[in-house]
Amino acid sequence: MTSIILDHRARPDRPTRWRNPRLLTREQEVLVAWVRSGSKTAAGTQLSLSLGTIDAHLARIRDKYAAVGRSAETKAALVARALQDGLIVLDDL
Repeated sequence: MTSIILDHRARPDRPTRWRNPRLLTREQEVLVAWVRSGSKTAAGTQLSLSLGTIDAHLARIRDKYAAVGRSAETKAALVARALQDGLIVLDDL
């Protein structure tokens, strides 16, 4: 029977620090609102932004993560990045 090791210390090749994409405050707000609300429309309503503006912010966020070698092409990947960077906690999901 194979066991799964969840302790990050068991993977010395795994980075413990990630390069900072330097998200603007508004970009962080958009990312967190989108993750917490579950939809771009709800995030836009919460932040008083249009869907187009939400999409533009998310595109810039993805570009910034890609620029520091931390690709985030899907919502799941952006959630992982937000968790890694301390923007959200698991209870937010």
